Amino acid sequence: MQLIESILAASSEVAAIRRDLHAHPELCFEEQRTSDVIARALADWGIPVHRGLGKTGVVGIVKNGTSQRTVGMRADMDALPVTEHNRFAHASKHPGKMHACGHDGHTAMLLAAAKHFAQHRNFDGTVYLIFQPAEEGGGGAREMIKDGLFDRFPMEAIFGAHNWPGLAVGQFAVKAGPVFASSNEFKITIRGKGSHAAMPHLGLDPVPVACQMVQAFQTIITRNKRPIDTGVISVTMIHTGEATNVVPDACVLEGTVRSFTTEVLDLIERRMKTVAEATCAAFEATCEFHFERNYPPTINHEAETRFAQDVMADVVGPENVLEFEPTMGAEDFSYFLQARPGSYFVIGNGDGAHREGGHGMGPCMLHNPSYDFNDDLIPLGATLWVRLAERWLATERP
Repeated sequence: MQLIESILAASSEVAAIRRDLHAHPELCFEEQRTSDVIARALADWGIPVHRGLGKTGVVGIVKNGTSQRTVGMRADMDALPVTEHNRFAHASKHPGKMHACGHDGHTAMLLAAAKHFAQHRNFDGTVYLIFQPAEEGGGGAREMIKDGLFDRFPMEAIFGAHNWPGLAVGQFAVKAGPVFASSNEFKITIRGKGSHAAMPHLGLDPVPVACQMVQAFQTIITRNKRPIDTGVISVTMIHTGEATNVVPDACVLEGTVRSFTTEVLDLIERRMKTVAEATCAAFEATCEFHFERNYPPTINHEAETRFAQDVMADVVGPENVLEFEPTMGAEDFSYFLQARPGSYFVIGNGDGAHREGGHGMGPCMLHNPSYDFNDDLIPLGATLWVRLAERWLATERP
């Protein structure tokens, strides 16, 4: 493993920043203290800072030489509405808020790279350090783009990383093409007619309509789309009724749809609407169908992914650069990849053995209340960021 000495020397300083951020988590678009900490560190290292894109976003600009070449690197920085189970010293001080996905660590890895860039400018061009708010459902990437991220900071390509529990420390995984799915939500309100539960024939019960609908939705996955195309329909909430002896007037179904392509998503949405309306009609009920598209699929660009793989191989050896297995989870880095070439990869967070005494008894998995980021990743992730930027700016553009 070829780690940069200056980054190793500063790793404890940056780890302290990471733990401070972990202890003071902030939810999407509320990351004021977090952005203050980031901006202050960058300024202390002599890096110009631009603030306010996406409300609380921070962009650091590191320039050297005369080249017009540019590259962007992104870290997300928001927390989750989760109550932390850990009781170690840097556990969340704010009940109901927690860095349960490692965005504090993503921020720390990019800050460690920033400190090295400030002291050792072994490149010719410009590196943009993007600290993004509101990845967890707020679409902070989209909002930064709307506020002019790529207009104010024109970059040839953009790269992003996420820690990955279960993947060994010292390993990376990446893949060209779709790696994270689109995220979409639906809400269907079935309208019937309430009655006494002992006399259901005098009403119109929406509950059996809902049961038929939930089952029929799965035939869209198994019988309407091609078997080789990936898609998921999950009904995760059913709300109805107030008493055991009353047939309710209405029943509400809510859930999520995931896919890797817009074509599959179009098919699922269209068929869900048809199935919902036709099922209600068959039972002489009515429905209101709402479908909201959130994050698009995250699709890595071929050339930029190969480039990242080569850099990873130099840092950790080709045997530790794995092919990422796509997940139906979602990631708003997708918006960046729709606007610029780039690649999104994962870095191994280990199996949780790094956690200190006082951690919760749950697994060290993403979005788990017993999760904690592995500080051993800071010098490794930062080294990769530095080597990636240096090589990108030194490589002739295609």
